[in-house]
Amino acid sequence: MALSSPSRSARGQSRRPDRRVGAFAARAVTTMAVAGLLLAGCAQDKPSSSGSGKGPITIGISLPLTGDFSQPGGEAKRGYEVWRDTVNSSGGLLGHQVKLKIVDDASSQDTVVSDYTKLITQDKVDLLLGTFSSLLNYPASAVAEKNGMAFVEPAGGAPDMFTRGFKYLFFAQPATAPHQADVFVDWVRSLPASQRPKTAAYPTQDDPFARPVIESMQQQLEALGVKTVYTSVYPADTTNFQTIASALKNKKPDIVAQGAVFEDGVGLVRSMKQLGFSPKVLFQTSAPSNAGQYSSGIGAANTEGVFYTVSWDQQAKTPQNPQFVAKYKSLFNGDDPAEDAADAFAAAQVLQTAAEKVGSFDQNKIRDYLHANAVTTILGPLKWDDKGQPQGQFILAQWQSGKVQVVAPASAATSQKVVYPKPGWH
Repeated sequence: MALSSPSRSARGQSRRPDRRVGAFAARAVTTMAVAGLLLAGCAQDKPSSSGSGKGPITIGISLPLTGDFSQPGGEAKRGYEVWRDTVNSSGGLLGHQVKLKIVDDASSQDTVVSDYTKLITQDKVDLLLGTFSSLLNYPASAVAEKNGMAFVEPAGGAPDMFTRGFKYLFFAQPATAPHQADVFVDWVRSLPASQRPKTAAYPTQDDPFARPVIESMQQQLEALGVKTVYTSVYPADTTNFQTIASALKNKKPDIVAQGAVFEDGVGLVRSMKQLGFSPKVLFQTSAPSNAGQYSSGIGAANTEGVFYTVSWDQQAKTPQNPQFVAKYKSLFNGDDPAEDAADAFAAAQVLQTAAEKVGSFDQNKIRDYLHANAVTTILGPLKWDDKGQPQGQFILAQWQSGKVQVVAPASAATSQKVVYPKPGWH
């Protein structure tokens, strides 16, 4: 596939934790109170910052390898491992071989706090890299901030991440959630007024990343004159989409823009197909970027014309991207990399570049470098504001003839056509 992902991505097992935008931050406050007790009972010695000696260095990471986020967590692990093998084969980081200490947070906020606390205060890792999702990175980044350690996260673009005045937090994707759909809105704006969609519907999972994408899109499209005919926010553990699909069929919106993670994206398409409703435009967050899993879930023919935005293009000629793709395939049975793996690789590149530029593992120097400089990654150049928010733009992808193509911006496009309107279901 041309692109694959989550960003944000197929989810693991059982019921999801509470991911309401306000609630995930509120719950993290309680979680951080527990962290404070844990930190108080541990010596907070900082890892060595000199980079001297010839022994290996250890990078601490907690990932959701089981539970709700196990699929993207597993992909992030792969991305970090590809980076480790790549840097070690080139002489290591500042002359040190890199070891990854990866522990399983089981998709739990409580566990991720305990994990990063132990990695820092007991295991005394030299560097940190982030976990998956805003839900988990919210409390995890607070542990890193409290300990004065740089925290580069590969997935966690919810707005609440960047309202706390943190100085050590950096999001290693091109833009935060409220700006993920900007490139899609730009495409709608580019259409002649007579050809623009007139109405839109916005069902979204109650997810701290997906909701801001859809809410921002709704505001921007309304400003363009696209009338909203339906909105809904459904629980993260929703499995039956017949009611939503029935409402969409009754309203007949030109655009259906769904804040989907994975299973819910597949589920809504199946329900719309069953009821015989096919919008002119279908946009989903995350779900379509799961390449073969998405295609298998809804049927290859039914992917035609589906839009989504994504941080990374497998075909991109950005520095090291061809090598990343080749290395990933060689390590993982020829599989195409998922976006979550690419984002993790890019996060590690950010940390690597900063350490190499400052010539040490000094956390303050790494922090200051990243606030002042852009970093070249397989996602393209990344740069941040004083809150750690990236200052770039996502790319707009569309399924065409069984493959994913980049259709905007023009500088990154792999296809000069856009399928519009979307054909009916098969």
